[in-house]
Amino acid sequence: MKDTFYITTTLPYVNADPHMGHALEFVHADIIARHQKLLGKDVFFNTGTDEHGIKIYKKAEEIGVSTKDYVDTYASRFKELLKELNISEDNFIRTTDRGHKESAQAFWKKCEEAGDIYKKNYKSKYCVGCELEKTDSELVDNKCPLHPNLEIEIIEEENYFFKFSNYQKKLLKLYEDNPNFVLSRARLNEIRAFVERGLQDFSISRLKEKMPWGVAVPGDEAHIIYVWFDALVNYISAIGWPDNIDKFEKWWSGMTVQIAGKDNLRQQSAMWQAMLMSAGLPPTKTILIHGFINIGGQKMSKSLGNVIDPREIIKEYGADALRYFLSREVNTFEDSDMTMERFKEAYNANLANGLGNLVQRVLTLAAKNNIWPNKNQLPSRELILSELVSGDDTTWDELDNFNIQRTIDQIWIYIAGDDKYIANEKPYLKIKEDPDGARDDIIMLVCSLWHISVYLEPFMPKTAEKIQNTIKKNKIPEPLFKRAE
Repeated sequence: MKDTFYITTTLPYVNADPHMGHALEFVHADIIARHQKLLGKDVFFNTGTDEHGIKIYKKAEEIGVSTKDYVDTYASRFKELLKELNISEDNFIRTTDRGHKESAQAFWKKCEEAGDIYKKNYKSKYCVGCELEKTDSELVDNKCPLHPNLEIEIIEEENYFFKFSNYQKKLLKLYEDNPNFVLSRARLNEIRAFVERGLQDFSISRLKEKMPWGVAVPGDEAHIIYVWFDALVNYISAIGWPDNIDKFEKWWSGMTVQIAGKDNLRQQSAMWQAMLMSAGLPPTKTILIHGFINIGGQKMSKSLGNVIDPREIIKEYGADALRYFLSREVNTFEDSDMTMERFKEAYNANLANGLGNLVQRVLTLAAKNNIWPNKNQLPSRELILSELVSGDDTTWDELDNFNIQRTIDQIWIYIAGDDKYIANEKPYLKIKEDPDGARDDIIMLVCSLWHISVYLEPFMPKTAEKIQNTIKKNKIPEPLFKRAE
């Protein structure tokens, strides 16, 4: 039986169109999923949309449509982006799916049976952008630093609460026993410090009369399950919990990886893990925390309105060009800057003039002179993959540790090496003076491109396929990338 690997993104909140931050998370998850499949793992890749909560309800009201019609429209837009980015997801879950809602209610009951849910009256400061209560220490000038354009609201009502305060010691032990539980290490230290300061119980319901759009609290129709509690359950409802325990245990007992942005650190690595413990379920194995994409020094955000539309870049430059940028020009774990100028510079330097130029020069030279590796010289794709799996080839070693950027950097070192070899040996001139030497050079370079194409499969799958097909057909290549103006 194959080893299992389960990976899930967070679920994008459908209160606006998809933006580059969503594309980043989709692409990083897809690279990891494709990598694990190529290593021979049995992979399940989950993503979807988060469709409950006050922001969505208010947005639908604002534009005068039913909330159901609103979420249907936006869910389809996220699905379309996945297709345009060539994302290889195995499941697209919506929190409005009947099966998910039933799972969320079953999960509530498990936490309730554990004695971790109670009702009380409370008054709290609340950020609609985060859909979270905020303490004074988390606010700057009485504003949420993540959503400075939104006013902090005061909530005063009777809600159900989760006994988060019961889980301080258990969470600290989880972090201590599992040093790779949260990556990067800096984010693990950050969440550990948060938990060490003490945990406050948090609200997990809203009054239906104020917020009717959501999953009903089991046994109390006057309350709706809080959006965070509901949405987090998708990670297990997507793999069969609680109705198909065999399916659930297959995926949850193997390697489980969640990808989330740094503004989700608390929810993913503390709140959700405490909820899992309460329900009697094992924690996630690893949580990857990525940074923000900044525009002009500010976090790119729907609420701030400073977004770059990934679909426009895909339309102009292709999915693999954007996948390249999000893989190599964006730090795997920290904040990164993006502008269209920076995108075009990277595209021209490393795709049009880099990889694309190398492929064009080498394969045109091979085709015009009919010099191609024979079967003994060109290793099979399967052999290259087996060497990567065994560790004989270390190109993907950093990807085994989920460091996407360092891995693709290594691939570009090979590309630069081939460029340097061509500049030094000049096989295009040597073909007349030393045909045997030029033949050896060309065969070596074609074999190198073959290797590079396999290495690129998780990152730029269409580009990798084009290179491989051109080599198999012994033909002059079509240009991979046209220079950006």
